[in-house]
Order: sequence, then C-alpha cells, then structure tokens
Amino acid sequence: MKRLLFLCLLATTLQAEAQQEVELGEVTVKGAKTAERTEGKRIYPTRQQLESAANGYMLLSRLTLPQLRVDPVMHTITPLSNLGGVQVRINDIAASQEDLMALDVKAVRHIEYIDNPGVRYGEGTAYVINIVVKRATDGYVAGADLTNTLTTVNGTENLFTKYNRGNSELGISYTLDYQNFKGTELDERARYQMEDGDIVTIHRRQLEGQDKRLAHKAQLTYNLSDSTYVLQAKLSGRRDISPHRQYTRMDADGTVYDDHSSSRSASPAIDLYFHRRLGSSQSLTANAVGTYIKTDSYAEYNEGGRYDYTIDGRTASLYAEAIYENQLKPFNLSGGLRYYQKYIHNEYAGSTEAVNDIRSSDVYLFTQLKGQLGHLGYMAGLGASNYYYRQADHRYRFWLFRPKFTLTYPLAVGLRLKYDFEVSQHVSQIALVNDVSIKQNALETLVGNPDIRPNRVTSHDLRLTYSNPRLTAELQGYYRMNAHCNMEQYRREGRHFYKTQTNADNECSFFFIQGYNQWDIIPERLSATLYGGLFRFFNFTDDYRHTYTSFNGGISLEAYLGRWTLTAYADNGWHFMEGEHRGHQPAAWTLAASYQTKHLTLSLYAQHPFSAHPLSHQTEVLNRHIYKEVSMRSSDQGNMLTLTLSWHITSGRKYRPIHRTINHQDQDAGILQGR
Repeated sequence: MKRLLFLCLLATTLQAEAQQEVELGEVTVKGAKTAERTEGKRIYPTRQQLESAANGYMLLSRLTLPQLRVDPVMHTITPLSNLGGVQVRINDIAASQEDLMALDVKAVRHIEYIDNPGVRYGEGTAYVINIVVKRATDGYVAGADLTNTLTTVNGTENLFTKYNRGNSELGISYTLDYQNFKGTELDERARYQMEDGDIVTIHRRQLEGQDKRLAHKAQLTYNLSDSTYVLQAKLSGRRDISPHRQYTRMDADGTVYDDHSSSRSASPAIDLYFHRRLGSSQSLTANAVGTYIKTDSYAEYNEGGRYDYTIDGRTASLYAEAIYENQLKPFNLSGGLRYYQKYIHNEYAGSTEAVNDIRSSDVYLFTQLKGQLGHLGYMAGLGASNYYYRQADHRYRFWLFRPKFTLTYPLAVGLRLKYDFEVSQHVSQIALVNDVSIKQNALETLVGNPDIRPNRVTSHDLRLTYSNPRLTAELQGYYRMNAHCNMEQYRREGRHFYKTQTNADNECSFFFIQGYNQWDIIPERLSATLYGGLFRFFNFTDDYRHTYTSFNGGISLEAYLGRWTLTAYADNGWHFMEGEHRGHQPAAWTLAASYQTKHLTLSLYAQHPFSAHPLSHQTEVLNRHIYKEVSMRSSDQGNMLTLTLSWHITSGRKYRPIHRTINHQDQDAGILQGR
C-alpha cells in the first residue's frame, strides 16, 4: 500500500512538473530556446553553444542571427541589409571589441536580439544584440585570445584579466592588431560620355598592391556595484604603431602609375557610467563619454598627373545620456534625454587646400510605453531631436521627430503576428556634408555638399512567427520609403565629372519578403539554419529612374560532438541598389572545427575554401553619362586558414546579476577622402 501511494504521489509530481510553463518576458514558451518579444527575440543558448564558444564573437556566430554575418576571425558583425547599423551590448550598454573578446561566456544568461529597436536607440540603428551576463563577486579570470591567419599576414592578439573582490571589479585588456595584404586584384571598366558626344573608355586594373596596418589598444575598467547601483569608469586608448599604408600600382590602358595613401591616428576616450535602482520597479541611468581623435593622413593619386594632399585632423566629442524607467502596471514607462556635441577641425593641404571647422550638436528626447492588453502586446514611443550644424557660412537648426509603434498578437500556440510602423529622419555622415573636393582619378572628383538636409524615412514591417522547442520559423514582409533622400548625383563640366549628393526631389524605396528557419535536427547535437528573401529596390530622381531585384540568402549547420564542434556557413552576400550604384557585397562561406579542453579552445577556420581569388567587392555605376563595372578580388582571402587559440583560467568565481556596462567611444573623424 505504501508503495502504491508513493508511486501515485511520484506520478502526480512528475505530471505537474511536466505541465509547468516557464515565463519568458512577455510570452510563455514550453522548453523553447527562443522567446518572442515585442521588440525582437530572447535567445537562451544551449549548454553546447556556451561550452564550445571561447569569446563573444564565437558565441554569436553559433546562433546564426537573422540578417547578420558574424565573422569570428576578423571580429566583425556585418548587417546583410541596408536597414541600418548594429549595436552590440553587454547588460544593455554598447560593448567594445575588447569587451566581446574578453567575455566570460559561461556567465551568459541569455541574449536579446532586437531587430525592431525602440525609440531609445535613436536614428540609424536597425539591430541590437544585448548579451545579459551575471557579474562575478569574487575571484579572477585571466586569458588570451590569439587569432592568426596561417596563409597570410593577419591577426589579432588580445590579453585580458578581471579581478573581483566584494563590490569591486578591476579589468585590464591589451590588443595588438596587424595585417599585411598583398593579393588584391582590382579591375574597373569605365565608359564616359562627354558633352561633345565623344565616348571615352578606360580599363583600369591593379598590377600589384599592399594594405598594411599595425595598431594596438589598451583598456582599463573599474566597476563598483551592489544589488541597487552600478558605478563604472573606463579609460581606453587606441594608437597606430605604424601608419596604415595602402599602395597600388595601376594600369590604365597601358599607362602605369602608382597610388599611395597612409594615415596614423590616436584616440583616447573616457567613459563614466552610473545606474541606480529606485525601489523594486524604477531605475535611473546616466553616463557621459568623451572622445578625442588625432589623425595625420597623406594620399597621392597619379592617374592623369600627380595629385597629392595631406590631412591634419582633430575631432573632439561629448556624449551624455540620462534614462528613467518605471515598470508600472499594466505597462512599462521609459523616457530620457541624450546630448551629443562634436567639433571637427580638418586641414587639407597640397593639391586640395581647405580648412574644415564643423560644429554639430544633437539634443534627443524620447518617451516609450510597452505593455499588454489581454493577448495584444504593444510598444509605442516618440523621439524628438533638435539638431544643429555649422560650417563656415552654412548653419542649420531643425527638429526631427520619430514616432513608432508595434503590435503583437498570438494567433495560436507558438504562432505569433507582429506589425511595426515607424517614421524617422536620417542625417548624412559628417564627411559627406563638408565643402571639400577630392580628385578620384583623371576624370572624376568627389565633392562634399554642406547643404544636404535630413530626409524622412517611413517603414512598415509585418512578421508571422512560429516556434516550438525544435523549430523557429519566420516570414517577414518589409517596406521602406525614403522621401527626399540623400542620393548621389554626377555633374558633367566639359570633360570632367563631379560626384556629390543631393536630396532635392529624390525618392528611394525598397521592399522585401524573407523567410528564416532554424531547426534542431538532432536536439543538442545537430542544428540547421536556412534563410532567404526577394528584394526590390526603387531609386527615382529628376535625372534617373533605377530599379533592381535580387535574392539574398544563406545556410548554416552546427554539429556538437563532445569536445569537438563542427560548423559550416554560407551566404550569397547582399545585393542592393542605392542611388546610381548597384552593389554586390560578396558571398561568404566558412568551414570551422573547434576542440575544447578545460582551459583551452583551439579553432581552425577555413574561409572561402576551394577559391583562390574570391570576390571581395563589386559595384556598378549606372549614370546616363558614366557606366562603370568595378570588381575586386583577394588572393589573401582565398583558401584562408586561420587558427584561434583561446586560453582562460579562473579561480574562486562567484556570480550575481549586474545591470549595465558602457562603451560609446566616437570613431568618426569626419574626414572626406578619395578611394
């Protein structure tokens, strides 16, 4: 009888545990690795993914995030679209490359992939990756991440250590970055129609060349925190050990000439950050970041005669932000203020003589509500910017508004519909709005336009998502219209052409239909990801009407075999049209194998295998007066083998949650250069 009662009790307990649901933010999912949220997805990496990844780039490459290409060799994250940029954050604030390379992967709780950023993130951000980690309270971690290409001169060496005691953490990192590529092959075929009707054709091709750099960076971080506050100070500096040099020997229809360029820069930065929890539902965050960039550059182009110039540049910027959050019922309220001030002083001397003094500032205010009305989830926000720009006699001040709302609704178990609408304004890069002219070759000159104004961007995004513990499938339809957008324009004067940008009566729009599927073929052993879509682009001005249709897609496979991890990835790049440029971001394919011990991970990457000269860049110019086909291939990237050695040693590590870290270092020196 006792055994019967015990078995009945055990069966009841197991049945209750099996029926328990895990609440993941705004939706409830049984055992799934991905939880759909209003602004994106919350991803829970598997044990195999965490154990096989030695740093942040390796972990993100394992996840195969939609519309992003993560390269753990070059330490880059590239958006495979022109929707905007990517922000990578650790505990909700932007992280540096060094932060990702020194990431304690085993402390990762989950990853928030936000492909529908709210108004808090401002203009120009299309994707946000927020890695949520636990904070250590005791012990230390030390390590090295050494990446070296075996088939060419290319590498990144990173050394780091973090020491925790009580509420304090001290972190130090040093990175050495080097490259010496000599296998670039440029081929350009151009056709120019002159005012007198004469047709000039030129075939430019590269006979030899070199792209060489050697730089290092150091970072010092101190963090003081408990369960209610975080205070952090970060001091970092980057400097070129030797100038970044580029050399090409060109042949233009039998005329051989050399082009040279070199630049050296130094950039110190200081970050101060404070986060405070106010009770159980409120928080206040404030941070300030100061960045200084010193640049010395030289460029020499010799097609059609010697043309050379130097640039002495200095840039100083200040970034400050304050954010208030309140988790009210039935919604969450957030609001904040961001201030950005930038000063640029660039002196051009030689064949191009100019002094650019540019002052710009941006005051951005935003407020946002996020909540649930029954089964309907919503997010609504409004951002407003007061932007100021001054250069010589050109002065502008204007308001930019960014309304945005998102609706989500569950149609069935695991099936979800989401719609997003947004109106925003786009401001051109500083380097494109200056009044400097740079000669590109014997027939072309690049001209800045300080009269460019912001343009309005309207977008609609509709998604249908299905997920269960082994499958995630998404179908997305997206449309974007850019009214009075900044588009390129060629001006013909005599036998010379001037390229600039204008936004008079231009319209640039595109739409796409795209599918994304991720399937665990054998749970915790073998998984596959497949995505692809059709894209249609429209570019209309008074001078031209261009349209283009393309297919963009990719596939990946991951196999976890004990200490071994095998991965294969391939995509066909990103094919698009903007203005009068039809661009083809090259395809990428990679095979990788990793072996892990307790403290050491060895990874071998084969990039572009079975291809000696893979395409690295391709574009077409479709102007009525100029037609150009430009392609670039690289033997350095062909059959490229790279070995990564990651070593970590820890002692006495204990963890608890932490809320924020920071890195907002400015990297834009506002310099307009030639090729």
